[in-house]
Parts: sequence; structure tokens; C-alpha cells
Amino acid sequence: MAVYAARKGVVYMSSTGSGAATSVLNLNQWTLNKATDKIETTSFGDANKTYVQGLADVQGTLSGFWNDLETKPFAAASSSDGCKLYLYPSSDKTGSYHYGPAWLDASMDVSVSGAVTVSMNFAANGSWGSVAI
Repeated sequence: MAVYAARKGVVYMSSTGSGAATSVLNLNQWTLNKATDKIETTSFGDANKTYVQGLADVQGTLSGFWNDLETKPFAAASSSDGCKLYLYPSSDKTGSYHYGPAWLDASMDVSVSGAVTVSMNFAANGSWGSVAI
């Protein structure tokens, strides 16, 4: 089992739910949370609480630097059918990624003492999957 440098992460995004996903310029961080609901099933006589697993609540974040040639994040945030996301932990292992349709919120931060940055939050807009993760 190998360890990979996060500096080679890649994000592919479409600007609509039916569009083609392409690499997003100048991103430097992404997160993915695939937490699931836990439904309590504790019964009389149990030694501790027990649970069954419910549905996954897929959400995450994307962030980086604004590039005036990159229009997908704000177009996707305005899309009436969401977007497609493909999240690669490393370009060294292109056969390992998470993917799915998403609703996207995008924002921009402009400070006199820093570079212009963009950040995005996403939530699942359908079923998500993983390949070789």
C-alpha cells in the first residue's frame, strides 16, 4: 500500500448536470464527507445502544485561487440541474476517485493582503460512487 502526496489531487467538474466534466483550474484543496445516518435499534436487555446504518449524506468542499479563465464553479452554482464532480486524491493513481452529481455553492474572497480565492460547498444530487478507493 502506497502513500501519496496531496499536492497531486485533481478535481473534474461540469458546469451543468448533463455537461462534460473537465479539470478545474487552480484548486488546492478538497474534502469529502460520506457520513451515514445511524438509526437507533436499542431493545430491552441490550448491554449498550445499538444502531443500523442509514443513508449516506455526501457533502464536501473545494477551494483554491480564482482564475479568470475558469468559469465552471460559478456556472455550476447557477445550474438548475447541478453538476458532475470527480475527485481524485492523486493524479499518480488515476484509477482511484470518488464521483457523483452534486449541488454546488460557490463564493469568492478578495482581500487587500492576499490572492483572490474561491471556495465551494457541495452536496449530493443523486447517487455517489467510488472507484478503487
